[in-house]
Amino acid sequence: MDMYTIKWLSVADRYKKMYLDKKLGPLGLNSSQYMYVIRVCESPGITQDQFMISFYVHPSNVTRAILALEKGGFLVRKVCEEDKRTCRLYPTEHSLEIYPRIKEASRETRAVLLEGFSEEEQELFDRLLEKAAGNIISRVGP
Repeated sequence: MDMYTIKWLSVADRYKKMYLDKKLGPLGLNSSQYMYVIRVCESPGITQDQFMISFYVHPSNVTRAILALEKGGFLVRKVCEEDKRTCRLYPTEHSLEIYPRIKEASRETRAVLLEGFSEEEQELFDRLLEKAAGNIISRVGP
């Protein structure tokens, strides 16, 4: 039974990524990039450091994702006026145009994952998943 939770978290994550890849592919994005585009559209001027903090990802993953998204025409980096060592990230017109479709793909994926759950169960699942993530983060570090 000790493998049960790990197994199903892994299966859900893997298939969620496959589902999102299928939905986002026509937009030129994948399951590891879409959240950056959403965040840049919702918080223009965000820094790379802010991505690391909010997504709990390694700096090299953030850098790689940002470079790919910049090359793909989804975001623009601009040197920060206050600190020339920092770049702020802004959405392109293309990102702003497809933003509603990205959000819809995200909503649809969540709906599929939680299909058959009551509203109360969905809220409980979200809280428990966040608590579980917090537990493991506290042992490993961000």
